[in-house]
Amino acid sequence: MPAQKPENRVLDAEESFPRERMAALQLERLRKMIDYAKARTPFYEKALAGVSGGDLKSLDDIRRLPVTTKADLRDAYPLGFMAIPRHEIARIHGSSGTTGKMTFVPYSKNDLRNWTRLVARFLCAGGLGPGQLVQISFGYGLFTGGFGLHYGVEEMGSAVVPAASGNTERQLAIIRDLRPDGLVCTPSYALALGEAIRAHGVKPGDLSLKLGFFGGEPWTDEIRRRIEEDTGLFATDNYGLSEVIGPGASGECVERRGMHFSEDHFLVECLDPDTLSPVDEGGRGELVITTLTKEGMPVIRYRTRDIASLNRAPCPCGRTGVRMSRVTGRSDDMLVIRGVNVYPTQIEEALLRVREAAPHYLIEVTRPFAMDEVKVKVEVAPEMFSASMSDMVKLQERLAAAISSVTGIRMTVELVAPHTLERFQGKAKRVSDLRAAPAGKQAARPQ
Repeated sequence: MPAQKPENRVLDAEESFPRERMAALQLERLRKMIDYAKARTPFYEKALAGVSGGDLKSLDDIRRLPVTTKADLRDAYPLGFMAIPRHEIARIHGSSGTTGKMTFVPYSKNDLRNWTRLVARFLCAGGLGPGQLVQISFGYGLFTGGFGLHYGVEEMGSAVVPAASGNTERQLAIIRDLRPDGLVCTPSYALALGEAIRAHGVKPGDLSLKLGFFGGEPWTDEIRRRIEEDTGLFATDNYGLSEVIGPGASGECVERRGMHFSEDHFLVECLDPDTLSPVDEGGRGELVITTLTKEGMPVIRYRTRDIASLNRAPCPCGRTGVRMSRVTGRSDDMLVIRGVNVYPTQIEEALLRVREAAPHYLIEVTRPFAMDEVKVKVEVAPEMFSASMSDMVKLQERLAAAISSVTGIRMTVELVAPHTLERFQGKAKRVSDLRAAPAGKQAARPQ
């Protein structure tokens, strides 16, 4: 039974501003943010020397400004980008540190109010309304997901079950006994929950779940389809990063034709990651984000390293904000295999075209001699595991062909037993790149 599409509703008037009005608001806020950041942070005092907000005559003038990188934030560790006095800090969150030293992000009280409202926007866009019950299976702590969604749900007038992450049996007991309407977690953990639901013999129609709000890592439409089949809910994607604000930068509406950016709070560019030139409309590039209202830690032209595309065409839902596609990967997580650029999500897309494969895999990259070799370990769906050896060989060949059709590279496929590969409560780790690692050691890359 397909998931039921919720009613379309818009929370804030700014989401439907005419493009000209939004551009004028963005330019006004950008000018103020340039002067604010220069006056309050040593990095921008130096980086923006000779530039004032009044120098910007149009939004295109932002291209004259330098970019900010993760390395810049780390060089200013721990709070060198903070733009408010220490006694005005209302909260501090931090990045996961999965790609290096973590970064701390201070929030003012006004930042927290804005963040709460922006999360409520995408929850409303995805179908959540007042009086519902939402189970949050994100971790609570420095990671922005748990607290960000918690307060956003309450802003919508709904109730929260703060289940936190882990302990799948407890999570299922909460779903069964409290009968929540919504579920919040990473898509990889939603897959694990769906797998457990099937293992318990529970049918999607017997569950109370109607809505799923999944983020924190790249995922595909094939993953969405698997989650919806196992749980019966309507799944939407959302996007954010702690350096910018956390979840709430953008989110899907019920039309699911891209994630609407909250452009009254963020100015987003899509640039070629090598040249930093704008890509053609609709082309894929690296998202570069400027905060327009952030007080605690503003960032100007922050390189997210996330690869996506932007779409400014009207959406049937009535929102006018630019929409971003799903993130296909990170520019610094792209694999170069025999001279070909490959993103892990491409391999995931190929694998999930084959129903007999479970949505759990690990990509291992080695260079035993002069040539890169890629092995993809894939779990076999439980119902297929007892099949004959010839059936397993045919399945391997089908999976290898599917990967080759998407990536253009022939990779070795290794079938493994169900529940063999690690399950993740947070961001899934899909790549083990052993090319630069010392013998016997594994270099894991988070995806």
